Amino acid sequence: MLRRPRQRLLAALAATLLLAGSARAQTGDDTAELGATATAASGSAEEARGQSSTTVTRRQMEHRVARSTPDALLYEPGVSVQQTAHGQASPYVRGMTGQQVAHIYDGVRMNNGIYRQGPNQYFFVVDSHTLSRIDVVRGSASTHYGSDALGGALLATPRAATPDPDMELRLAPRLTGRHATVDGELGGRAELEGVFAGRTGLLAGVGYRELGKLESAGVAKNPGRPAPLVPSLEADGRTQRGTGFDELTFDARLTHQLREGVELTGAIYGFRELDSPRTDQCPPPEAPISECLVVEEQFRTLAYAALRGDAGDHLRGLDLNVSYQRHDELRVRHRPDSGVRATFDNRIDTLGASFRARTREYEDGGVRWLFRYGAEGYRDELKSGAVQRFTDEELIATLGEEALTFEQSRGQYLDGSTYLTTGLFGELELSPLSWLTLRGGGRLAATGANAPRDPVSGSSAVSQRWGTAVARAGSAVTLHPDVVLQLNYDQGFRAPNLDDLTSRQQVGPGFQFENSELQPETTDTFEAGLRVTPGWLDVESWVFATLLDNGITRAVREQDDCPPETAGCRASRNQFQLINADGTTVIWGADGGVTARIPGGLSLRATYAWTWGEAPNTGSRSTSGNTPFGERVPVSRIPPLMGTAELHYRHRPSGLYGGAALRWARAQTRLAPSDIFDARIPDGGTPGYRVVVLRAGYRLPPHLRVSFVVENLLDEPFRIHGSSINGPGRGVIVEVSVGY
Repeated sequence: MLRRPRQRLLAALAATLLLAGSARAQTGDDTAELGATATAASGSAEEARGQSSTTVTRRQMEHRVARSTPDALLYEPGVSVQQTAHGQASPYVRGMTGQQVAHIYDGVRMNNGIYRQGPNQYFFVVDSHTLSRIDVVRGSASTHYGSDALGGALLATPRAATPDPDMELRLAPRLTGRHATVDGELGGRAELEGVFAGRTGLLAGVGYRELGKLESAGVAKNPGRPAPLVPSLEADGRTQRGTGFDELTFDARLTHQLREGVELTGAIYGFRELDSPRTDQCPPPEAPISECLVVEEQFRTLAYAALRGDAGDHLRGLDLNVSYQRHDELRVRHRPDSGVRATFDNRIDTLGASFRARTREYEDGGVRWLFRYGAEGYRDELKSGAVQRFTDEELIATLGEEALTFEQSRGQYLDGSTYLTTGLFGELELSPLSWLTLRGGGRLAATGANAPRDPVSGSSAVSQRWGTAVARAGSAVTLHPDVVLQLNYDQGFRAPNLDDLTSRQQVGPGFQFENSELQPETTDTFEAGLRVTPGWLDVESWVFATLLDNGITRAVREQDDCPPETAGCRASRNQFQLINADGTTVIWGADGGVTARIPGGLSLRATYAWTWGEAPNTGSRSTSGNTPFGERVPVSRIPPLMGTAELHYRHRPSGLYGGAALRWARAQTRLAPSDIFDARIPDGGTPGYRVVVLRAGYRLPPHLRVSFVVENLLDEPFRIHGSSINGPGRGVIVEVSVGY
């Protein structure tokens, strides 16, 4: 069981009983091309009211021609999108990513027991063409979304065909095609939307695309410093080795109206990514150019059934769902010069169920209130294996391929492991005065991890159980009809998962091995926000501070510390083990934005984000081996000061639109010890950049849409901090959609 300091337990209990605040959202038109700074309080994001959050709408995704679902978040405040590979991307939310950000798809938790520490690719396996919106909740959200939501939550809401009682039959096919010049992307999607008998709606589609090697604008490095080892460039100095992949998607969503306001939904979503090289391992730093780690299969399947709607005074916003998910990952490390081919095969199956609802809004004596509540449970079963093959043709001819194939005693994880996460929560919203809204609630959670022992590889058995309680509290004060001040306090937690407790794998800075004794990490997050909305203008600005205790981080180890039967560990440039840091990690900063809607179809949006982090030194050495770090060190891969600006013009009578956008970042020179070891980060830190984009298009609803984007107009070499690949060079993306 998780044992917390008495002060934290008392704080959790007190905060659970408090009433935390939230301003009632004034969101404006969420179909606007540039959107609003604040999130619309509806659908999957309703619980996020009162927190710093933004929404990316379907129309924004179409105008920006997002390359992937993470790519759709490039213009959101507080979000930095790291890319380890062309076919991978991991959104950082207020300096946290991977296991520390919750991913929710239509109310179903995506996070599972093998979400990796640091950047991972799992939000990339959501097809952006299936989405109607993405809500980004910044700051701790564990009360609402459970373990992992230390930095925030990404809420993906899919598109759906809405039943129409006035229409007996409607069939609407649509075809979408896209081409990009910098990587030769060519692909498209075919879909069919139908309404049957007025009460049943169907949306089904299939998509495919092929992407070649990505052309950058050149080497991204600091003046006077050597070119980074990652990525490896071809002779033209622009084309990046270890890029390119194929992708197949399919989906079907059936919605049936049981009665007015209540719907039954059944859906299946599939994502199949093939032959996607991991750029920083193709080739690995200082390795032969022929060596490469390829994710040959990155498959995700999600199927679920859900009952949703208003089923009574105490069952408003009902969302009851049961789900099944499977994630398959087949990784192959090719080492032809050594005559070795290693295969790692992982499959995780997840069964889940969740329930959410709220009461109607009551009013007693001028006091308005409502109560939200819910529960959830998810169980993972893991299969993992590894095979090593010798590929020397003469040996194969002499001994046969079977004699040169050796199954390892364990894979990246321990085969047969299981992981369970459960929780229940409640939250009360209260408005005692016309200018004051209060909200408060808490969550009780239980998590368990089990893994078998493997004596050959020196892997210990795991049988861990943790229980915890977290809460949130705050207040919102309407200082003026157009000015709202918000104050929030949120507790967060993340229990170690199977990746922390059992995995052995190559990561950016080196080889990382497991620690079966890890304990949960917890956070206390404080934030204050001011929102000004005089109609044509929407301004929102937040400051925040997150205190992370027992943080799970990497500590440098020596070759002699490598576990047995793990050849990749000793052969790596550096060795790391996950530990609980002794001390408090502090991450604080500010983010926000402004949206101005100018008469005549013109709109302007700008955002900013600044994050700073400091952590206890876990005994790390410097790259020179003799210059020690201090007692406190920078937090790994914290994004630099960064921002965006978008100018958009729309001529409604003709359907024409156009505009320009800017993304910029200052240099990030505050590096953690593991950042200095990391070949993905240039010598001296990641240089600053500015990326200018032009956009234009034509829309004739519902028959035709043409979107045209010029990427990186200035052809400036750039890299988002922590990424393995450089951003695209100057190029053009064209997307055309025709149908009904």
